[in-house]
Amino acid sequence: MRNHCIVFCLSLLASLSLAISVSAQYTINGKVLDDQGQPLIGASILLDKTANGTVTDIDGSFTLPMPDSCATISIHYTGCKPLVNQPVCARTKLYTFLLVTSSPALEEMVVTGASAKREKRALFRSNQARQLQGAASGITIRGYSAMPSTYSDAAIVHHTEDYDLIQENTFFAVRDEPLSTFSIDVDAASYSNLRRFINNGGLPPKDAVRIEEMVNYFNYDYPAPEEEHPFSVTTELSDCPWNPDHQLLHIGLQGKEIPTDDLPASNLVFLLDVSGSMNAANKLPLLKSSFKLLTDQMRPQDKVAIVVYAGSSGVVLNATSGDKKQDIMNALQRLEAGGSTVGGAGIQKAYQIARKNFVGGGNNRVILATDGDFNVGQSSDAELVRMIEEERESGIFLTVLGFGMGNYKDNKMQKLAKHGNGNHAYIDNIEEARKVLVTEFGGTMFTIAKDVKLQLEFNPAYVKGYRLIGYENRLLDKEDFNDDKKDAGELGAGHTVTALYEIIPAGSDSEVLRSVDALKYQEQAVVGSGEKNGELMTLKLRYKQPDGKKSTKLEHIQSAKAVSFERSSDNFRWSAAVAGFGMLLRDSEFKGTATFDEVLAIAASAKGTDQEGYRIEFLKMVRSARDMKQPLTAEKE
Repeated sequence: MRNHCIVFCLSLLASLSLAISVSAQYTINGKVLDDQGQPLIGASILLDKTANGTVTDIDGSFTLPMPDSCATISIHYTGCKPLVNQPVCARTKLYTFLLVTSSPALEEMVVTGASAKREKRALFRSNQARQLQGAASGITIRGYSAMPSTYSDAAIVHHTEDYDLIQENTFFAVRDEPLSTFSIDVDAASYSNLRRFINNGGLPPKDAVRIEEMVNYFNYDYPAPEEEHPFSVTTELSDCPWNPDHQLLHIGLQGKEIPTDDLPASNLVFLLDVSGSMNAANKLPLLKSSFKLLTDQMRPQDKVAIVVYAGSSGVVLNATSGDKKQDIMNALQRLEAGGSTVGGAGIQKAYQIARKNFVGGGNNRVILATDGDFNVGQSSDAELVRMIEEERESGIFLTVLGFGMGNYKDNKMQKLAKHGNGNHAYIDNIEEARKVLVTEFGGTMFTIAKDVKLQLEFNPAYVKGYRLIGYENRLLDKEDFNDDKKDAGELGAGHTVTALYEIIPAGSDSEVLRSVDALKYQEQAVVGSGEKNGELMTLKLRYKQPDGKKSTKLEHIQSAKAVSFERSSDNFRWSAAVAGFGMLLRDSEFKGTATFDEVLAIAASAKGTDQEGYRIEFLKMVRSARDMKQPLTAEKE
């Protein structure tokens, strides 16, 4: 009865006081290290027989509130043997825990059904993993940011992650469709999301794989802009590695770098979801650690306000100078999860505060952090999108950060970011938070060009057909290119954008193009001065200044002369490898002869300088996916 009372009181307090709770009666402090003595970042610590927990910070340290003076905890970290039922007591002692690297052949997952108060254990071999089927409602996954794909059916209730259907782009005949128009996309949420599936023994759902976001997760070595435009344009033509009869066209944009000290003043509103659905170690605790990293980047000229939403929404911290970091961090630390989700009201409140503290010529931005599970109030996609579209007219940009698993609403967050002059990232661990909020701080937070659109006109003398790889939710009508009222993507400081087209050369006997009956009332002959002029295509781009209303246009011409694949740049080969991996994960009808081993070979040859280790991590992911995919193929045969 006492425990039920505590749960009820905490839930009521969370709703009435905007999810800011008084301190727990007891706390323990500790550090988690690997067997080499190195700190483990993002290890999950859970209070046994509860859904309460936290994750380690960049030093491997953690603080865990407890309702009683002594308890037992369990610690999990992917790739290490878990520590379970560790007795701890609240005292001045700093606990140190060592996790031993586990055998890659056998992993253990502990699934705890909080409502039923029972524990299920499922042992699985990573090379026998299956497609993710679902996650249990009210279930805490200890130490994992993704559900492994083989587990006890008794633990499955339902799985509520949402992804919009992706209809892959097909080939178009240049004779019928000479123009291809799309908006840029600098988001990389899909890559970190599919990584948490693969790292934890499962393959991602097909519709979670957005190839353009995989390609754009990585930075490329493009030349810096030299002229008056805020970005440079690079193109390259070579052989297509998965179809020897086709070519691959690589397009790269490089946004101008701006030193942090020279960035304009920021007016930021942290809009944080503290509803009951965020009560998991890889949600609110990871969110708090992530925003502490962001707070460290604030300067005296910057301002930060914090709005939370659960059963109601309200202001936790009024606009506060960036030099008062401790005040901001204290406000973050006091947050706890509880209540239902009134996301729409929270968004309205955040924009209201952002408008009140608007900085002319500065960076005005709402940063929404959530699992996307809006279930009370103004929650339909259409209502939220319309509201966000109205708010973007005020000159306030939007960044959407996704957290968690099981009920993750990827589709809703994609819509909000797309329609709110924003970007979208998925934070699966503290290192991804550091990448998005520290390493790529300028690109994530500071827009240098908005409504960036591309339109390619292919020369039928050299191109029979083409296919844009990815960008399915960024396609535009050809008329949208010259329409300055049409919204498009934003480019951040230092960001790179990469796009790939698979090209069917003129004269090819490729049969992938769909046939159309000859027209009765007009000719379809190829005419004009563009024939045999050496130009494969003309690329036109439009963009606006961050506070502008009228677009600027520039053009770039790509020669029809191709280089051999072996002599192509690292940029070209790396992007081709990543795209090939995406098509394999999607089991795309256009994957041609692509194999995991070919992807590995191409990527290894183009790894180049990899100071952050992201490209090495990619190679490991490809190997893991290959090992999971092969048994499935063998069984089908």
